[in-house]
Amino acid sequence: MKRPRKNHSAPFKARVAMEALRGVKTVAEIATENGLHPTQVTAWKRSLEENASVLFERRNARDHEKEEFRKTCGRLERKVGQLVIEKEWLEGKCVQLGIDP
Repeated sequence: MKRPRKNHSAPFKARVAMEALRGVKTVAEIATENGLHPTQVTAWKRSLEENASVLFERRNARDHEKEEFRKTCGRLERKVGQLVIEKEWLEGKCVQLGIDP
């Protein structure tokens, strides 16, 4: 019979990952002390290492990227609208001239 999955809190994961990152104890020791599988501890450690730089990013840098994305989306939406209008106009002209659209 399978045991139900445990949902660990973010502070718990961070504490375990930091402990593994320090390297004072082995991953196996940390896993045993916290009732986890060593693979899980390693995964949390890797996640912490890969995403630590996000903590030090400037918040307005991400806002700038979002604003550029919004501008690009707006420009592309306007272009699509323009092309739809041109297509409808050309279809109307084809009907007027008796050409299959």
